[in-house]
Amino acid sequence: MLTDRGWVALAGMPAWIAAYDAAGVVDQTIPQASIASAGAAATIVSSTLPRALASVRALGHTPALADALFREAALPTLSMPPVWSRCARLPPACWAVLLRLMWMAGYANGAESRQATRLRARQGAARLMLLARSGPVLLVAHGIINRMIAAELRRSGWTTEQRARHACWSTNTFTLAA
Repeated sequence: MLTDRGWVALAGMPAWIAAYDAAGVVDQTIPQASIASAGAAATIVSSTLPRALASVRALGHTPALADALFREAALPTLSMPPVWSRCARLPPACWAVLLRLMWMAGYANGAESRQATRLRARQGAARLMLLARSGPVLLVAHGIINRMIAAELRRSGWTTEQRARHACWSTNTFTLAA
């Protein structure tokens, strides 16, 4: 699937994405703020992707709820002539950025559309708001779905004191404006 230089042919991206989705997390130091957020949560919610579930375990917890509603938005496949899709090679991160930009522009080609993902993010935000009635909620999810859920929370009157961060292990705290 990967060449010796770490590049992948476009035709190999669906398999690369499937392997990435099935992967856990790399052993690394978890920021104290993330550990504190997990400890302060009344409810921990997770995506069903293995890397999200592994992240919750790395924090020393198990999710009260693991739901596909919080899964990362899938990347579309790019249709090209077979010869081109076998020859066109880029680092997987480059393909991921290119495919995500195309998805944001409306190209889904078999993946969940941006509009459908936005609706799912709205449903996810509503679920989190209901759970927050019982205390702080920690959502462990990844990528664009986090951004979309954050946008839906802001649209619903929730605020955050800091600019939203999206790096690995970063946390964002939202509160309902009074």
